[in-house]
Amino acid sequence: MGLRTRTKVIIGIATGVVVIGAAAVIAGPVIYANTVNGQAAAAPSLSAAPSGSGGTLDTAQADGTWTSTSSSYAGYRVHEVLQGNDVNVVGRTKDVQGTATVEGGSLTKATVTVQVAKITTPESARDEYFRTKALQTDRYPTATFALTEPVDVSGALDGSTQDVTLTGTMDLHGVEKPVTADAQVAVTKDGGVQVVGSVPITFADYGVEAPSLGFVTVDGKGSVEFSLDLAK
Repeated sequence: MGLRTRTKVIIGIATGVVVIGAAAVIAGPVIYANTVNGQAAAAPSLSAAPSGSGGTLDTAQADGTWTSTSSSYAGYRVHEVLQGNDVNVVGRTKDVQGTATVEGGSLTKATVTVQVAKITTPESARDEYFRTKALQTDRYPTATFALTEPVDVSGALDGSTQDVTLTGTMDLHGVEKPVTADAQVAVTKDGGVQVVGSVPITFADYGVEAPSLGFVTVDGKGSVEFSLDLAK
C-alpha cells in the first residue's frame, strides 16, 4: 500500500471517528431524556373503581378520623431541558403521614406530612443534589400540607368519583404559603377512601433556586403529587 493510499485510509478512519463522536454527543442527551422519561412515574390516579362503581359509605360511616396507610405516597414532578431535550423527573416516597377528619359529609381537617429526605428518583446524584443543595433536608426534613377550608366530599360516598379543590397551606423549606390542590376522591371496594392530586408550586416562593448548569435547566415551577389511601 502506497503512502498516499495509507493517508487516505487514515483520514477516512479519522473522519469516521469524528462523525461517530459527534453523533454520540448529539444522541447522548436524547438517549438520556428518553431513559428518564421512560422511568418517570405517571401522575397519581385513582385505583378505586371507575365513577359510579366504587365502594359506598353512608354519612355516619364516613364521619370520623381517617389515617393514611402504607400504600400512600407523595413526591414531586419537575420539567428539565437538557440540550434542547424535554425531561420529566419524578421523585417518590412512601414515607408519608396523613390524617383527615370528616363531619357530615365534609372534609373539615386534613394534614399530610412528607419526609422529603426520603424522596428518591432513579438517579442517586440528582437525589443528593435535591437533599443537600435544593431543599437542605438536614434543616428542613419535612413538607406539610394543611387544609384551611372545609370541602364537601359527600359526592364520593355513593360510589362515584368526585373532583374537589383542597385549599390549604404548604410548609416547604421552612416557608409556609397558601396553596390549592386539584384532587379526586373515591371510596374503595373495601370501604377505604383514596385521595389523589397535585399542588403546583413555584420554587422561588419557598426560597428554593432551580438549578441551571448550562447543559441542563430546571423549570422554576413544578408540582407536589400525592396518592393517599385512608382507613379508619
